[in-house]
Amino acid sequence: VRVLPSGAGGGAPRGLGASRRARPRAGRRPLGVAPPPALGAARAPFAVPDRAGEPADLVVPPAAPPGRLALFARPTRRALVLGSAQRDADADAAACAAAGIALVRRRSGGGAVLVGPAEQVWLDVFVPADDPLFVADVSRAAWWLGDLWAAALARVGLPGARVHRGPIAPGPYGRAACFAGLGPGEVTVGGRKVVGVSQRRTPRGALFQTAALLDWRPDEYVSLLARPAGDPGALAASAAGLGPGTEKGLKAAILSRLAN
Repeated sequence: VRVLPSGAGGGAPRGLGASRRARPRAGRRPLGVAPPPALGAARAPFAVPDRAGEPADLVVPPAAPPGRLALFARPTRRALVLGSAQRDADADAAACAAAGIALVRRRSGGGAVLVGPAEQVWLDVFVPADDPLFVADVSRAAWWLGDLWAAALARVGLPGARVHRGPIAPGPYGRAACFAGLGPGEVTVGGRKVVGVSQRRTPRGALFQTAALLDWRPDEYVSLLARPAGDPGALAASAAGLGPGTEKGLKAAILSRLAN
């Protein structure tokens, strides 16, 4: 992980088809359509440690463990976290320094995310490549994780959460700010994004970096991004904060789901 200096300038091909179509036998799933993975399928439960620290340390992916891992990360200070494909110049380093906000970069893709104490529920999840939860198709790989978040939201009194299962829809701000766009596995409530998901693949497995938004501050994104594009009003309407009072309940609901 590279911590950006305060004064620096400023998100498969299918198998070959048969020559003739064959009718699927009764009780069988059509070819190419896999059942959704189940959390408890043929594996031990997730290890779920809790880690607090500097954002620059928390964005470092954990060493690939031998099994499933879910890690709650609690930043002790505020930071603007750039996605792996973003440029240093996408952030206004001088504005971040003036606001006392660290500028760091994660290794997974997507747009920038503001993190800080009690501003999000940050959950990193690793699944090994041989795990039933590992899905080779990156456009479907995070669906199960979105379903987990949606169930947790229902447990804290926020029913009606929807998991995005379509293509990436960045919108006018989405390539700059994570919560302004929508990707597969991410979660909305009332049409506004509340859970963001990014992923990184290695030969050992898949790392998902996810966050449920507790406090949405669109004006800060406008001031901290070097060249934001689009209507600031559209940015404000793209996401919603769940409120700091939901943090404890969300964590408990996630822990309950991961244990099953």
